[in-house]
Amino acid sequence: MFLERTGRLELRPPEAADAGAFAAMDADPEVMRYIGDGSVPPADPELMAARIARARRSWQERGYGLASVLLRESGEVVGWVQLAPPLFLPEVLPAVEIGWRFRRDAWGHGYATEAARVLLRVGFEEAGLDRLLSIRHVENARSARVMEKLGLRLRFETAVPAGGPPVAVHALTRAEWLSGPRV
Repeated sequence: MFLERTGRLELRPPEAADAGAFAAMDADPEVMRYIGDGSVPPADPELMAARIARARRSWQERGYGLASVLLRESGEVVGWVQLAPPLFLPEVLPAVEIGWRFRRDAWGHGYATEAARVLLRVGFEEAGLDRLLSIRHVENARSARVMEKLGLRLRFETAVPAGGPPVAVHALTRAEWLSGPRV
């Protein structure tokens, strides 16, 4: 199943072959700095395979999910973007969050913004969602910039339950998305 191509990227549901690229991203402490408690998860091929299988099912069942992001020029996986319920923050549920993770050498090239724009369209036009959230650690300035470029607006700050990190909740409604520029 193929999702979409942009000028520089290709997005598609993840494949088993993407597991190594995902594991390498997750093994980088700087990539994981603002994810959960910031720790690097242990490499577990079975968990990664299960994650990829869940992501593929999500596309079939919901019409959205996690998409691998590949450079069109080389075909290498540089990250992922996803639409998923933010189960880690029950106070915002029911909701769907747009999120992303990219390997460090892909930062600063605009890939997250370019790929996330595709999923905004999928969420609003194809899945019929009325609102999308994006949640970031309050100190994650890079994600804040991506959210701003996408038109997501800061709505409030809170903390992840059970002693989790402070987070900022951004949102964009379908009406705001339709009325704004989509470059």
